[in-house]
Amino acid sequence: MPVIPHAPSYYAASANASPQRPPLQGQVDADVCIVGAGYTGLSAAIALSEAGYKVVVLEQAQVGWGASGRNGGQIVHSYSRDIDVIEAHFGSAVAQPLGQMMFEGAQIIRERVARYNIACDLKDGGVYAAMTRRKVHALQEQKSLWEKWGHRGLALIDTPAEVRKVVNSDRYQGVLVDKTGGHFHPLNLTLGEAAALEHNGGVIYENSGVTRIDRGTQAVVHTVQGQVKARFVIVACNAYIGELEPKLSSMSMPCGTQVIATEPLGALADTLIPSDYCVEDNNFLLDYFRLSGDKRLIYGGGVVYGARDPEKVESIIRPKMLKTFPQLQNTRIEFGWTGNFLLTLSRLPEVGKLSDNIYYSQGCSGHGVTFTHLIGRLLSEAIRGDAERFGAFARLPHYPFPGGRHFRVPFTALGALWYEMRDRLGV
Repeated sequence: MPVIPHAPSYYAASANASPQRPPLQGQVDADVCIVGAGYTGLSAAIALSEAGYKVVVLEQAQVGWGASGRNGGQIVHSYSRDIDVIEAHFGSAVAQPLGQMMFEGAQIIRERVARYNIACDLKDGGVYAAMTRRKVHALQEQKSLWEKWGHRGLALIDTPAEVRKVVNSDRYQGVLVDKTGGHFHPLNLTLGEAAALEHNGGVIYENSGVTRIDRGTQAVVHTVQGQVKARFVIVACNAYIGELEPKLSSMSMPCGTQVIATEPLGALADTLIPSDYCVEDNNFLLDYFRLSGDKRLIYGGGVVYGARDPEKVESIIRPKMLKTFPQLQNTRIEFGWTGNFLLTLSRLPEVGKLSDNIYYSQGCSGHGVTFTHLIGRLLSEAIRGDAERFGAFARLPHYPFPGGRHFRVPFTALGALWYEMRDRLGV
């Protein structure tokens, strides 16, 4: 069976050495079988293995093949809809436990990197950038909101000279600096987490796409060449679930986002982002960028609804990069890639159970780096008998897309055009 290669990204080209793991053959037994070797699956697997559970992970391609190995590599707190929106829609009883957890995912990442000595170019510091005075006011509201929930270390900067000391661009009228944010090499984090799991006795089978899951006291997870019998199953496929569980795929929509990486910039890199923090703007359809460990600018943005890969990623993202840093006009782009994230109608994650012993989490809606690490811990807690914190997310409603599966792409794209117009007007 041919091995499915990683997307030809900067991350794949600079990945740490990692073993090629064999596909599943025959039958194996486990306490927990996890479908998907991305952040959600590996986070849950590490937590369970640390608690003494026998864990088997099945991956249809290679570890970190999906969004976990292709994303912007930024540690961004909270959820795709912030806690004030959650409270306004669902009430304080729903928002309260989620607010108490919205900074925990970043802590988990740092704990794992330190405990397992994961080499992933982890750097501290993140920036939210505003292009208009109205957007600066939104940053002030975000600062006040997060401080209300106990988050410290935020600094709002709105004078041009001071903004340029953080990110040297004329586009921004203000920035919110969060020193507890950060950035890293996402694929190397995933590979390091896989090695941590294996150090704890867990087993990963690559090139082992799951074809079906049989319900029962002992669930049976089937691949083309084998099966895993397990007391518990976690479905952690996100945007790459396909038709494995139609109930899950019908509630969400894969979307593509695009990223480019420049040639190494040397000393020029430090003039672009003097703080060496990661940056994202606070538009609805946002841009995000940072410096890599070898001083490349990694710049991402754009959304393709329905996950249709654009013919030329560079043609979409390079103009965005040049609006921010026109001094890079003659800079060579060495890598361009796309990857899918899973969008939900509410823009909030979908978490729950398909049966008494089959759990799932999906639909981070572009805000998954920290949430996936958090939910992995909560899945472990639930399987170990304490489902209180898992239940706080499972109570969030799951909405079908209007128009069903055939019309969800055009309806959602139409909505996005409205928000793009608002961004351009500075609303």
